Amino acid sequence: MSKSAFAAAFIFATTGLAFAGPGHDDLPAEVKARHGLMANYALNLGVLGDMAKGKTDYNAEVAAVAAANLAAFAKTDQSLLWPADTDTMSIEGTRALPKIWDDRADFDAKEADMAKAAEMVAGVAGTDLAALQGAMGGVGGACSACHKLYREPK
Repeated sequence: MSKSAFAAAFIFATTGLAFAGPGHDDLPAEVKARHGLMANYALNLGVLGDMAKGKTDYNAEVAAVAAANLAAFAKTDQSLLWPADTDTMSIEGTRALPKIWDDRADFDAKEADMAKAAEMVAGVAGTDLAALQGAMGGVGGACSACHKLYREPK
């Protein structure tokens, strides 16, 4: 299977899993879509993180695909995923805090930071393990910066 065919199959499979999960039937399409996006982030970050931590062997081709997927997802225009009244105070089944809409400029800046960090990982993930390890901190920091402010804890 070619890299692009693998990536396409991977995206469709993981997005489908996110939408098929329990409790998603009554959610607005935008919330389902952002859950799918986060599931794809998590899957690709899991592949990269396991390699960076030595939990799995480094594989340049797999790392490059996972990093390219991550960067592609992070670069998408996510404005349609965050309509008003899709926060924790308005609907069940989301962890999106109302703060997102109170400080949308900061939230959007954090999305842009994630895209930049993901692009950095994509630029080096397929070269060697040390380069991947060096770039992963930026992605982790971008995820944490947003989640600490804008996601309700479990």
